[in-house]
Amino acid sequence: MVKAYVHARLGREDAALLAELKRATGESESQLVRRGLRLVRERVTRRSALDLAGKSAGKFKGGPKDLSTNRRHLDGFGR
Repeated sequence: MVKAYVHARLGREDAALLAELKRATGESESQLVRRGLRLVRERVTRRSALDLAGKSAGKFKGGPKDLSTNRRHLDGFGR
């Protein structure tokens, strides 16, 4: 494992937030930084609708095959 060191200058607000997170989670600064990096990666990485649906994709096998294209299925919708 390659070790990389990060030096960051934190303002008062960010330093207070880091201290609060350390108390609340019991994690070290390094653990919190690693977790933060992964969270940012999740936010910026484009994921497909199938990825977002996860295990629920394909779960519902019953129902009409033309639900998204047949307007008859909308009769009475919203009343």
